[in-house]
Amino acid sequence: MHVPLLDLKAQYATIRREIEEAVGEVFESQYFIMGPKVREFEDAAARYVGVPHALGCASGTDAILLALMALGAGPGDEVITTPYTFFATGGSVSRLGANPVYCDIRPDTYNMNTELLERLITPRTKAIIPVHLFGLVAEMGAIAEIAKAHGIPVVEDTAQAIGATSPWGNAGAIGEIGCFSFFPSKNLGGAGDGGMVTTRSEEFADLIGILRQHGARPKYHHSRVGINSRLDALQAAVLTVKLRHLDAWTEMRRANADTYRCLFADRNIREVATPVAPEGYRHIYNQFVIRARERDRLREYLAAHGIGVEIYYPIPLHLQVCFAGLGYRKGDMPESEEAADSTLAIPIYPELTLEMQEYVVDSIARFYGRD
Repeated sequence: MHVPLLDLKAQYATIRREIEEAVGEVFESQYFIMGPKVREFEDAAARYVGVPHALGCASGTDAILLALMALGAGPGDEVITTPYTFFATGGSVSRLGANPVYCDIRPDTYNMNTELLERLITPRTKAIIPVHLFGLVAEMGAIAEIAKAHGIPVVEDTAQAIGATSPWGNAGAIGEIGCFSFFPSKNLGGAGDGGMVTTRSEEFADLIGILRQHGARPKYHHSRVGINSRLDALQAAVLTVKLRHLDAWTEMRRANADTYRCLFADRNIREVATPVAPEGYRHIYNQFVIRARERDRLREYLAAHGIGVEIYYPIPLHLQVCFAGLGYRKGDMPESEEAADSTLAIPIYPELTLEMQEYVVDSIARFYGRD
């Protein structure tokens, strides 16, 4: 049996007609940059997240970049985030000349360990970027409390967590600014790159709206230096269609996660730990990440048996060569380093069948000699 890590063709088959109609409307209008389709999506996305303002941009990376630009981050500033995440989080900080300051993660949730956060704050701290990794909201109550006490804004990296909820609210609606990615593999994925910034602040919304169009308002009048980062109308049309289906797809992912937990428990595979789903949270499972003994050998075994797997992420940011100048060393972030060495994502997409999930878990059981 072949079980891909993600099957976007299966998803597309269910919405083909809707997508073709929406894209056809864009071609008929010949309005490709900004315009009514983008505004329609932004309005729908704002309602979905639960904020007054949503602004499309070119990518999730640009969403973080625009948020930090709006906050005025630059040389000499520090931004606290986690090292166990996609490169864009720390990379966007560095691109503006600021320094990422890394806070280790909790071993169960893979999110920022809030017990370590406050000691990392200095007079140079410009922002805190918690990452809602794999679709689980970080401990935003503690983060917001610490940030407020020090007068520091919170930028949520919500690239993997659209639709996730927590006791403190919806992902992307808790901090000052939320940053989303619509990379095709995301739960809400476009037909290419795309991103979005959300905020409750009219001031930030207005500023980011200017920054994403070269800092110009009105046209050809530049009050500041911005970037070219706009969500195009074709992506907006695709995303508007998909947003209508997102909650249904999310519930299918959550059901698949429950099925995996039952299958692993039934087969008594003690060498594998499944993701936690804390009470009061809606985990949306952008990835289903297990911890596994002999992870690398298991990865090779599953790939050889037709099962798509991926390591998120093999090298924590504090150990990346480009950040060597920050002075971090191996051992500085033990939980992030352990996660990088032991975690493995297995298929979780909505169209996954029970037969496929059984094959995945049975294959893992055979690897550990539990067939």
